[in-house]
Amino acid sequence: MMDEQALLGLNPNADASFRQRALAYFEQLKVSQHGWQVCAEALAQGIYSDDHVKFFCIQVLEYQIKFRYVVLTGTQHQLIRQTMMTWLQAQTVSPHPEKTFIRNKAAQVFALLFLAEYLTKWPKFFFDILSVVGLNPRGVDLYLRILMAIDAEVVDRDIVHTAEVRTECRRNTLIKDAMREQCIPNLVESWYQILHTYQETNSELTCQCLEVVGAFVSWIDLNLIANDRFVNVLLSHMSVEVLREEACDCLFEIVNKGMDPIDKTKLIESLCQVLLASGFFNTEQVRATVQSQQEEDVDFLARFSKLVNGMGQALITSWGKLVKAGDVKNSQVTLQAVEAKVPLLLKLLVHEDDDISSNIIGFCYDYLHMLKQPPVLTEQQKANVEAIMHAVIKKLTYDEEFNFENEGEDEAMFLEYRKHLKLLLDRLAQVSPELLLAAVRRVFNATLENWQNTRFMEMEVALRLLFMLGEAIPASHGAHFSGDSTKASVLQEMMHTLVTSGVSQYQHTSVALEFFEIVVRYEKFFTVEPQHIPTVLMAFLDHRGLRNSSPKVRSRTAYLFSRFIKSLSKHMNPYIEDILNRIQDLLVLSPSENGFQTLLSSDDQLFIYETAGVLIVNSDYPAERKRALMRDLLTPLMEKFKVFLAKLLTEQDGERQAALADCLNHAVGFASRTSKAFSNKQTVKQCGCSEVYRDCLQTFLPALSCALQKEVLRSGVRTFLHRMIICLEEEVLPFIPTASEHMLKDCEAKDLQEFIPLINQITAKFKTQISPFLQQVFMPLVQAIFEVLSRPAEENDQTAALENQMLRRSYFAFLQTVAGSGMSEVIANQGVQNVEHVLFTVIQGAVEFPDPIAQKTCFIILSKLVELWGGKDGLLGFEDFIYKHIVPACFLAPLKTTFDLADAQTVLALSECAVTLKTIHLKRGPEFIQYLQQEYLQSLQVAPEIIQEFCQALQQADGKIFKNYLKVFFQRAKQ
Repeated sequence: MMDEQALLGLNPNADASFRQRALAYFEQLKVSQHGWQVCAEALAQGIYSDDHVKFFCIQVLEYQIKFRYVVLTGTQHQLIRQTMMTWLQAQTVSPHPEKTFIRNKAAQVFALLFLAEYLTKWPKFFFDILSVVGLNPRGVDLYLRILMAIDAEVVDRDIVHTAEVRTECRRNTLIKDAMREQCIPNLVESWYQILHTYQETNSELTCQCLEVVGAFVSWIDLNLIANDRFVNVLLSHMSVEVLREEACDCLFEIVNKGMDPIDKTKLIESLCQVLLASGFFNTEQVRATVQSQQEEDVDFLARFSKLVNGMGQALITSWGKLVKAGDVKNSQVTLQAVEAKVPLLLKLLVHEDDDISSNIIGFCYDYLHMLKQPPVLTEQQKANVEAIMHAVIKKLTYDEEFNFENEGEDEAMFLEYRKHLKLLLDRLAQVSPELLLAAVRRVFNATLENWQNTRFMEMEVALRLLFMLGEAIPASHGAHFSGDSTKASVLQEMMHTLVTSGVSQYQHTSVALEFFEIVVRYEKFFTVEPQHIPTVLMAFLDHRGLRNSSPKVRSRTAYLFSRFIKSLSKHMNPYIEDILNRIQDLLVLSPSENGFQTLLSSDDQLFIYETAGVLIVNSDYPAERKRALMRDLLTPLMEKFKVFLAKLLTEQDGERQAALADCLNHAVGFASRTSKAFSNKQTVKQCGCSEVYRDCLQTFLPALSCALQKEVLRSGVRTFLHRMIICLEEEVLPFIPTASEHMLKDCEAKDLQEFIPLINQITAKFKTQISPFLQQVFMPLVQAIFEVLSRPAEENDQTAALENQMLRRSYFAFLQTVAGSGMSEVIANQGVQNVEHVLFTVIQGAVEFPDPIAQKTCFIILSKLVELWGGKDGLLGFEDFIYKHIVPACFLAPLKTTFDLADAQTVLALSECAVTLKTIHLKRGPEFIQYLQQEYLQSLQVAPEIIQEFCQALQQADGKIFKNYLKVFFQRAKQ
């Protein structure tokens, strides 16, 4: 007997304690020797009427087959088989069908039984099931569910199987081979009988059966399905509203089946003839369905569109194979078959439901690709290309309801669909660029002629087409207005119309955005007709662009404005001061906590500051004027910075502290961004702006000593320092000691990790110039790093462990920079104890920590130090250090179990280890070989012949030979 109390917990409404007990009971029954047999008995005898108990029993049996099948006896296997067959038999006579979730679970159990026993114990699996279910509707329902469950296990490639994928694939192949031999014709016959019996009385069973046929057709003999008897039944279903969608999908699977190209063409054409006779390929009838906006018609037409798409793509694939094989006659027949489908393709492509249209795009794309092959298009093909072009233009158009300010799922789907249409447009341009140019020009001119009275959707699409031409008919470096004279003159004419028509005044987000995108894409037009620059600048600067009522337009325009100015900076001189005056209010720095809403976000303001910088730096003004303008631009920032920093120091409220810190960070970011305008041709010094940026540094550095919002402030100032090292060059050096002192106070792993690249940048750039400062900061930095690394952390704190790993890497990168920049004296002058401490940290990094990236850096440092100090006149005591520590490190590190020679990063570390050994040999010569032969390698118990081999490889002139040898040496040593 089963535990009735525990079973109460299976009810979804049961309380937690009952549910817990039920779960425990389930675990107990699953694994107990005989407990599952109680479930089998309950299921076979129909003891329980509660659905959840029945489902529970089936689940327990499922567990036995899935996880315990191999330990069960033959008798127990037999019991499971009998239980399931008895249950199946009971379903055929039961007055009420089981709930769907029970039927599906039972089907899964049958599928698992089938997998376990079909090839060995139960070859008559299908015959036994068919003999029980016959044509009984409830039995047929379960039979079809079992087939779909088997398909999911054996065939469906979308289902991820277990780790033993190869074994499963082999098993599945054997099962399919056995089924083809033993029972597939019988299964197909059963499907035909089901369809024939139930097509008029039980649409649900008929649809299920069609789904089964569609699933199995990919791997069974197609002739069993693609014959008059079967296909006629399928085609008759195409006219029945409740069956036609599944029938469509089933025909699609038949068409998709891989086969000989000539046979494929014949099959598709025979299907098409019958569909044509039934009116399905009649474009007028499709148009009637197109105009009927009933949901069922639209759903069906989406499936039908997918079917036509499959037919079209299959025919084009066959045509390609026949052309490749040189079969002129049959390729011509297939080509005609393709061309005959184009009128239908066009009707479906232009359908106002995007799903229907989207489903045919693949065929359309492949058809256009096919038209690229012949040197000359026929008149009909040209007409087809034009028709596709008009369809694409029509379908690119937005709906009235499209929400531009707050895009949801529908909007996202349409934009995705638009991307596919753009690919069609690009393909059209490859087939016939002149046709596309002419079509776009026609639409564009007609729309802009009367833009004041045109709906936004038509306006937007006319502009969008002009924008898309830039990619559809590309030009090298955007030179659209030179080269091909036809294209250049058409584009120039359209751009002229765009900027003189007044269309930038059109009041709609989509049209405004499109206008600015176009003037930036085709900025070279303004070098041909520069008289239009002021008109466009005003559009950017007034209510049409940066002051538009739409935040979306303002934000995008900020970016586009900076691109426009950059690309046309040589033409901007007459307008510079006017632009700078007009953007004053957009440069205001204001914390969000004031409740004052700025027109632009801080991210957008970055572009405006960069634009202002570009205008000043690239102007023809003398250096004094540039300096004055740059000071005018940056002084308000500096003044605000001082005010907000003083406020922050006295602010108690956490939220307002964060708002002020963000604001201070933005100020530093804006100043930093203006410096992007400088270049090797226009340096800060040449432009006379050094003093302004030094003043910025003077203003920003005190933020480093602010204890509040430390992370945000330090990050901003650090970024500014990186920029100033590039821009101010040695003029930045006086600021570095103070900045470093502040940044090394109260620091965390992350602070140090981000500070070290700054020191590396200074060291690599200024080398000996920075030597006195480096000598001074070297040990405080090293001590700060090791103080942070020695802090206790939770054992399982992954974040802390990762931060420490990254800090260690940064530390070694710092040592590498110092040693590699010819500054080894910085390390050497730290006093004997400190030098020793640093060297030991490098040895430890090379050997102890299983981090190949850090290990590689450590070996680079060691080889560099050997090169510098390893000779006769090197650092006192270093020769001893080489033999006692560096040489052992080169062997101990690769011998560690964590040193994985199959890992690419580790192999790079080993490569640097080889370089270190080669460098020691270079500096110490025969003495090193003698030490390896007579002392060190013997201490590792290396065989004499291997020692000989090792030393010979080490002495090879070609370093690559030794690197390869070393890998083999350690692979052998680890076996």
